[in-house]
Amino acid sequence: MNKGRVTVVDIAHAAGVSKSTVSLVLQGSPLVNEATRAKVNAVIRDLGYVYNRAAANLRQTASSKIVGIVVNDLTNSFFAELAVGVDMVVQSAGYVQFLANTAESVTRQGEVIASMREHGISGLVISPARGTEAADLKPLVASGIPVVVVVRNIAGAKVSSLISDNRAGARAAVEHLAGLGHRRIAFLGGFPDTAVFDERRVGYREGLAAASLEVADDLIVGSAPSRAGGVDAVQRALLLSDRPTAALCFNDAVAFGVCDGLRSRRMEPGVDFGVVGFDDVIEAKTAVPALTTISVDPQGMGQRAAQLLMKQINAGKPEPEALTGAVRLVVRQSCGIGAKRQEWRSAV
Repeated sequence: MNKGRVTVVDIAHAAGVSKSTVSLVLQGSPLVNEATRAKVNAVIRDLGYVYNRAAANLRQTASSKIVGIVVNDLTNSFFAELAVGVDMVVQSAGYVQFLANTAESVTRQGEVIASMREHGISGLVISPARGTEAADLKPLVASGIPVVVVVRNIAGAKVSSLISDNRAGARAAVEHLAGLGHRRIAFLGGFPDTAVFDERRVGYREGLAAASLEVADDLIVGSAPSRAGGVDAVQRALLLSDRPTAALCFNDAVAFGVCDGLRSRRMEPGVDFGVVGFDDVIEAKTAVPALTTISVDPQGMGQRAAQLLMKQINAGKPEPEALTGAVRLVVRQSCGIGAKRQEWRSAV
């Protein structure tokens, strides 16, 4: 091999790793474990590769018509709708969207961001993976690439953010269920170690307090924020000796799973058990029963995030902004006929 023509691809092949991993090593990223870093560096020395940092910086900061969007769970239709909203705005501005899914892996997230930087992205919209810290976005900030964090905020990150009013939404949902006569209202689904979960749990507790209802920790059942997670959460909640009659779910995906779990026990959502979701994805309207939910407007959120990003790209110098989007309760059929009427139906 001609050492003067050694490339990152050559190093990746020789070390048995991806091109993105080699890029992370060259950038000094902490996301690469020490064993892999040592192996890559050994190959770099053996092949005589010289990293041209000035050229790399030029590539990373060069103007392009590419905008990156990185999401933590593309299997959740919320993020597909969010990406559509981003795409609507960036396309109209003459940009192309580069979409990647991290599946909640911080390591994978680092790799896809490194790959996007190699392609000279002009800006990035990111819903960060669990465990993402401000330091993970520091190289982007240092390079002057505009970043907008959506859905999950990152404490200490000097980037723009767009989140939903999670507390107000959860509070409104619980107050609505309490108004229907429910007294044992669960909070089902979601990873307890995320800021969104914490904000919605606070709103849930506030809603119970406003309705003069007991706040019982056993009614808070965490799970994966997915349909399967919803099935698991409601099955555990229904094992309680004093089981709930309704639930606020972490998101719509969990709510759909809760409905599945109820039916597996011959219980009908909206009749035997009240279900409220959070997000208002497209499927919520057509589900049977139609899902009562807190509307975040995922597509609109994507549009607002993209507009904020384009504003920063056009300004030439990112100035971080923190925005909180309003939410609203959308009442459909799944929240139920109310605990009092359930008792009446049982007596008839």
